[in-house]
Amino acid sequence: MKPHARFLHWTVYFCLALSMRIEAEVNKTETVAADVYFHEGDLGRKGHCNNGWIVFKDYVLVIDGNFPSGAQEVIPKIKAITDKPIRFAFNTHHHGDHAYGNKRWLDNGAVAVAHEGALEEMRRYETGLFGDKPGRWEETAKTRPDVAASKLEPPSLLFRKEMIFDDGAHRVELMHFGVAHTRGDGWAWLPKERILFSGDACVNGPYNYVGDGSVKDWIDTLEAVKKLKPRLVCPGHGPTGGPEMLEAQQRYFVTLSKEVKNLVNAGKNSAEVKAAIEGIKTTLRKDETIARYLGGMFESQVEKIYVEMGGKPFEKAAAAAEKHWKEARTR
Repeated sequence: MKPHARFLHWTVYFCLALSMRIEAEVNKTETVAADVYFHEGDLGRKGHCNNGWIVFKDYVLVIDGNFPSGAQEVIPKIKAITDKPIRFAFNTHHHGDHAYGNKRWLDNGAVAVAHEGALEEMRRYETGLFGDKPGRWEETAKTRPDVAASKLEPPSLLFRKEMIFDDGAHRVELMHFGVAHTRGDGWAWLPKERILFSGDACVNGPYNYVGDGSVKDWIDTLEAVKKLKPRLVCPGHGPTGGPEMLEAQQRYFVTLSKEVKNLVNAGKNSAEVKAAIEGIKTTLRKDETIARYLGGMFESQVEKIYVEMGGKPFEKAAAAAEKHWKEARTR
């Protein structure tokens, strides 16, 4: 399957996963610390990611670019809180619901910031922007009027390991711990408040797309992030939670990987692993700490882990994804 086609199917799987979505209030600005805000996006109806923002003495730093319509929804809420200029918009990674809204922020005077890996991933998948055949932006624009009416603006302020914003009152450390959800994941860490903005490298619900990263590396990356010992985790999707969210996210992948590994050790082929999916799901559902991560993307997660362990992709996986995509579009 072509990269941009896989991305579209991931977007659709998000929609399918919503049937198991954790109940929480969306589109509400929550004060999580002095001058620090969290906003849960309307993923169900609009495909929006979560946003955060920190009000410094002279400017505002925003966490995630969202889709254009998501950015347009959040900007007035920021301006209702402060008249300080929005100077930076941090893309936690390259996916459309976290970066396609960059132009809205740039139009308001901001600079888009990201780990250098996010730009590298854009060069890989947003091929229309970089002189190759059309990529994910063009495909997404076919079904999203807000994208079609906008323009992709890649991040231009990049960091390799970390970037620090500190005005004495507030400190935000943008950090890269390794491959996880993507190869360019960035985290925003507020050491004074012990608040962590994770992007999609840690989510709170059935929103784990694994197509652009590595599950094996993801587990290791989460182990490194856990050492921060945050008080509060603000995920890329779903409501906020405590430090146990990092543990649960990691435990989900560890448990799923063990189940797939057992099948590999038993010599099961791709068809047999695929046939075992419902049984694996039943096993994981027994653990209440990770059951919330089960959803419409489960088959692709099993397949990804199996392939990482040396197996072959499932037969007719593309056809199955296409079927789910068509079903989702009629909802």
